[in-house]
Amino acid sequence: MRTDQLVDLLARQAGPAPRKAVETRLAVAASVGVLVSAGAAVGVLGLNPALTAMGAALVIKMAYVVSLALGAAWLADRVSRPGTPWRRAAWSLAAVVLAMTVLVAVVTAAAPGTQRLELLLGRSWISCSWRVAALSGPALVAVVWGMRGLAPTRPRLAGFAAGVLAGGLGALGYALYCPELSPVFVLAWYTLGILVPATLGAAVGPWLLRW
Repeated sequence: MRTDQLVDLLARQAGPAPRKAVETRLAVAASVGVLVSAGAAVGVLGLNPALTAMGAALVIKMAYVVSLALGAAWLADRVSRPGTPWRRAAWSLAAVVLAMTVLVAVVTAAAPGTQRLELLLGRSWISCSWRVAALSGPALVAVVWGMRGLAPTRPRLAGFAAGVLAGGLGALGYALYCPELSPVFVLAWYTLGILVPATLGAAVGPWLLRW
């Protein structure tokens, strides 16, 4: 069979690609992931009764993990479209972490020296990161499933983006329970927890997202 005949056979009655196919698959996968992660967090760990009294600390925590998730979703969207520029989306993730780092530097500089270790460790540093990583598991499965139906040409980067997105969703679920108020704690231990599914996603991307 000649190449032109093969192309004609593959394209016959194919029709146009569905509009917003990438956004739809990623949105469905992210929605499933965050619902399962949040449900698991509340069902297993419980809902923090002091959540509404956390004020600015809760806003900062939520803003950080949601911004990471949105940046990762943008990156996942970009790398799922062959030939689409993706570096601006990748830099957006770095910008989120940088902004949080600047805030942490200000908070740390303003705190008395005797309180700085407490700001970092809080009361739950031992369990925070692995709980975030565990709650990210369902979201990682959902997002990788969603991206498998797309066309990522950089599967390792796509897996990394899927992992950061899943980690952000898992962290969002964990934040419904987490009693910590310090942005220093959030930057250190939430970020470490998010890096676990990000690393796993980058590792399995070449196998699960190759097409």
